Amino acid sequence: MYDLSNLLEGVKIMALILIRAEDQGKLLNTIADIERHAGLKVTGKPRIINSKKADEIAGKILKQEVRSKSEIAVLVRVEDDTTKSIVNIQKIHPPAHVIVISEEYGEYKTLEETFHGLNYLKGYYSHKDKPAKKSK
Repeated sequence: MYDLSNLLEGVKIMALILIRAEDQGKLLNTIADIERHAGLKVTGKPRIINSKKADEIAGKILKQEVRSKSEIAVLVRVEDDTTKSIVNIQKIHPPAHVIVISEEYGEYKTLEETFHGLNYLKGYYSHKDKPAKKSK
């Protein structure tokens, strides 16, 4: 048996988050809530995923039919690991359905592989990207 633990030193595992919403406004507010109130750092830009596909993925992960269909859905990567992401998101009440997808789900690998091929969500600007205001 080989000890591979040293290979993972310094490797940052990022969480993948699926957000399903009724409209773009709720979607953008949810992303802002994830950054501001859950304290997670979104990396890159959210990517639009087909809402029917997002509903299907949510159903598989939750192991039940989703109660409401989404009109818009995105995938978001955050710098934090899956466990921290889940714990922090449970503390907030965003206006859209948020699912943290861990590596243990079969859908994770497929979503990771297709992530870069998805279109960017227009209208998203991280509040953490803004330069600090200078005081006079």
